[in-house]
Amino acid sequence: MRIFVINPGSTSTKLALYTDGETLLWKHTVSHPADEISAFAHINDQFEYRMRAMYDVIAEAGIDPEFDAVVARGGLLQPTPGGVYLVDEAVRNDLINSRMEHACNLGGLMAEELAASCGCPAMIADPEVVDELMPEARITGLPELPHISIFHALNSKAVSRRYAESVGRRYEDMNLIIVHLGGGISVGAHCHGKVIDVNNALAGDGPFSPERAGTLPSDQLVELCFSGDYSRREVKKMLNGRGGLAAWLGTTDVADVAARAERGEQPYKKVLDAMLYSVAREVGARAVALRGKTDAIILTGGIAHNDYCVNTIRGWVDWIAPVEVRAGEDELGSLADNAYRYLTGSVKAMTYDPAATARQNR
Repeated sequence: MRIFVINPGSTSTKLALYTDGETLLWKHTVSHPADEISAFAHINDQFEYRMRAMYDVIAEAGIDPEFDAVVARGGLLQPTPGGVYLVDEAVRNDLINSRMEHACNLGGLMAEELAASCGCPAMIADPEVVDELMPEARITGLPELPHISIFHALNSKAVSRRYAESVGRRYEDMNLIIVHLGGGISVGAHCHGKVIDVNNALAGDGPFSPERAGTLPSDQLVELCFSGDYSRREVKKMLNGRGGLAAWLGTTDVADVAARAERGEQPYKKVLDAMLYSVAREVGARAVALRGKTDAIILTGGIAHNDYCVNTIRGWVDWIAPVEVRAGEDELGSLADNAYRYLTGSVKAMTYDPAATARQNR
């Protein structure tokens, strides 16, 4: 089965062709120069531009555009359970009218157009807005501010399934804590195939990260917001983009910061160790969500390549459960695997119905 994969990012579109969800036949990253991207007022305006670039690359590579499925990175839809979703009218509408602007919203739309040209299904899988929270994790101290589930769902669930297979078990029968370590950091409690508690890793709460502020003292944040020193846009950028290591150290280069920390250089060691402790503290909270019954803690994402970071986190949490390292991420391969499982009948397509999800979550 030929499965074509589309993963749009802020300044690039990653493309790949797989057979049977495992064998990578071809991969290419289309770069989108900043001066070209900046000419578009809204992400949606980039659709034709990115489609032309994709078709040009497919033609140049001599790829026969006959596929059994086209699968894309899921966009910032409304909260919905994890799984595979066919791109239908409801999905299309919410991608176009998403409350949050991001290039990933183009993925399903691009998949739909390409799939239509060869008569195959278009789908997305495990979008960032996967919401499987237990009721206790959804309620905060203010009814106006419910906890929102936004995390690295695609990679976290793929890593979970692969780990379960490697130990001869089913993901749906295990309790796992998945720690995705990247520009943003998410720590999720996976209970029998559902992520019942996880921090909002986009601009919400949890550990601080290379570029995100994470959980902050609420009263002090309110005072900062109303100080008159910062605009709303500036505060939002402090939370996501210029927070974390960027705010403290002026860099998001974790490898460099870790090397300096290992030599004992300050403030690099102090700040990085604090970030890693904030991760470990979140792991402890997820162990509570799983009632102490955790089969494994899995460290994944790009920062999991760094021994200093891994060993520091391990030192804080290995009393909870064995720590497994699955460094990096393979979003393209994860998408292909989801499409293959759908094509072979291993999983059925989910129904995207945000109204029903909202009723259930009340």
